[in-house]
Amino acid sequence: MGHTEQQKALIQWWEESSRDLPWRQTRDPWSIMVSEAMLQQTQVSRVIPKYKCFLKKYPTPQECAEAPLSSIIDDWEGLGYNRRAINLHRSAQKIVEMHHGLVPDTLSALLKLPGVGPYTSRAILCFAFEEDVGVVDVNIHRIISRVTGEKLTPEEMQEKADNFVPEGQGWVWNQALMDLGSDVCKSRSADCENCPLSNYCRWKGEGLDPSKPKISTTNPKEKFEGSDRQGRGKLVNALRKRKIACSELEEVMGWTGDPERCKRVVAGLIKDGLVERNGKTGYRLPT
Repeated sequence: MGHTEQQKALIQWWEESSRDLPWRQTRDPWSIMVSEAMLQQTQVSRVIPKYKCFLKKYPTPQECAEAPLSSIIDDWEGLGYNRRAINLHRSAQKIVEMHHGLVPDTLSALLKLPGVGPYTSRAILCFAFEEDVGVVDVNIHRIISRVTGEKLTPEEMQEKADNFVPEGQGWVWNQALMDLGSDVCKSRSADCENCPLSNYCRWKGEGLDPSKPKISTTNPKEKFEGSDRQGRGKLVNALRKRKIACSELEEVMGWTGDPERCKRVVAGLIKDGLVERNGKTGYRLPT
């Protein structure tokens, strides 16, 4: 595989078709961290306005750390997966306590922050500090699997991703791969004819897709409608507006006649730090 030719082809394609996104206009580590937290499992179009508002209100880890958690959860409305808001708040506090208010610039320190795993830590290193590291999200995982024609372990995938990064161009390389996966090398409809890597791809849209698991999962995803996750979301959304009495739980969560389920799910929310008891009679967002 012509490594440098492959790199040039992708970067040239990206320079002509890149998306203009607000977090690409900055190298501020906190801004990048906020964008990565928001973008997990949430559409870009929904993130952009929230990202701008959040950073206007909390431009540094210090402002975020000093704000009550209820405010952070409030400002997270519409993004879903509220646990990410808690992790971001806890990370901000840890950054202030242990790193003088500055987002750390080493993999080991980043991995110790709440909710920051292998992907997010490397995304911060690459997109904020411009380090030449491979950033393996769902899109990049799919592209590397298809180009190499291999099913790789997470360790092998990370090593491949790191090795593919052209020296001094980690930032543009990873952005280009993300856009390629989002716009061309899609999960269900790969546009191989317009792919800048088609000449170097071992899959080329034919035969078994190496990015897909061999056996389809026997546990299909839980439907959102009527799920515990839906009930959790309904309660948190209601608590954003006001405190909720114990007697209102069934109605608010949509499970009239099932008080035990309400209590079980609320207990989970309390354990996760998303909800607090408000005396003995009700619940509120954490202060």
